[in-house]
Amino acid sequence: MTNKITVTPSLQDYLEAILNLSEHNEKVRITDIATELDVAKSSVHQAVTQLDKAGFVEHERYGPLELTEKGRKEALKVRNKHDLLVKFFTQILGVDYETAHDDACLIEHVISQTTIDKLIEFCENYIDN
Repeated sequence: MTNKITVTPSLQDYLEAILNLSEHNEKVRITDIATELDVAKSSVHQAVTQLDKAGFVEHERYGPLELTEKGRKEALKVRNKHDLLVKFFTQILGVDYETAHDDACLIEHVISQTTIDKLIEFCENYIDN
């Protein structure tokens, strides 16, 4: 059963972290996510419980977790926004990577789809992919 929840910026960060970890590790555990995001395991557990109830992850108590198809789609949307923003900031604006990454982490949660679409269009015309 899935509940309708608001995917907050914090939960988006968890989804993105799980996606990234799952691409490099066979199994993703609470401890891996806590290390990746530099947060307490109790915070990860609370977030994973919400994501599980909403149908974004599957998680057995004390076991590894994995993204559902719904969770993977949401995580990819967040990561694609992040990557686009980093690319724009570094290649167009000349911002150093670390600053671009940090700013993208903040902006990816609040930028409108309209602005993202315009940014994609701009980048397709002005940045070598």
